[in-house]
Amino acid sequence: MALTEMWTGSDRYLCDVELAQAFHIARVLGMPLLIEGEPGTGKTELPIQYSKDRNLELFVYPVGSKSTVDQFVAKFDHVKYLRDSQIEVLNSQRSEEGLDRKLSTGGRSTENMNDYINMGPGAKAYLKPHSVLLIDEIDKAPREFPNDLLYALSHRKFILPESGREIAVSETDMPAVVITSNREQELPTAFKGRCIYHYISFPSRELMSEIVKKHYPSVNDEILTTALRIFYQLREMKLERSPATRELLSWLKYVQAFDKKDSLKMMEELKGIGVLIKTKVDLERIKRRFK
Repeated sequence: MALTEMWTGSDRYLCDVELAQAFHIARVLGMPLLIEGEPGTGKTELPIQYSKDRNLELFVYPVGSKSTVDQFVAKFDHVKYLRDSQIEVLNSQRSEEGLDRKLSTGGRSTENMNDYINMGPGAKAYLKPHSVLLIDEIDKAPREFPNDLLYALSHRKFILPESGREIAVSETDMPAVVITSNREQELPTAFKGRCIYHYISFPSRELMSEIVKKHYPSVNDEILTTALRIFYQLREMKLERSPATRELLSWLKYVQAFDKKDSLKMMEELKGIGVLIKTKVDLERIKRRFK
């Protein structure tokens, strides 16, 4: 249970009560927090902003379609081991020939397998008490990836390849583990059972206003009101890819580069719409609707 005081956000991140409670429960119990929700709702930002606010070391593993537990935990460098083995044979031959100068292995020894293990973010986080570990977008991973994590999550330990070294962490020193998912595929039931679960609902207009002000404290009220009105009109259209929080923030960043009058005109004319809309079909629908 890394640090167990309740964390309700920072000057850069607005953490609602339910999310704060779920994150607190996960840290108290020494369990991962699995956060699902639409893209752009702040899932990834939670551990990033928490680590910044608490000055904790952050380890990140961005999951992809070819992710493996070896990449996440640790990989054995077979090439380096083979090369050092050859160097040791050459040094032995040189010694027999009376040559004093030896080739260097950089201080590594083939008798110590740990010298050839490259630690991944999982092992590094378990070795660093009270750190923060983000496993981002686990729903992109092959089916076996979350299943292969079950042992480590249940027993709070990793077994390193080849050397058999065990990296274990106590409940007291367990890093704050946050796992995010956009629900591109359903995660195994057994995996979910090892996590504290929270679904981030899309923010209401009132909450979104507070979120925007966290990022842009000096935003003009009229610009903010106009941006939110248009943003939620677009979301109500049930587009193929509805704009999310990060798109709204990017759009506001763009329009605020101009004076107020120009900014308001640009928004009403949907200038910079490519920041909000991401598909051709959606773009055509919007152009017909707001022509």
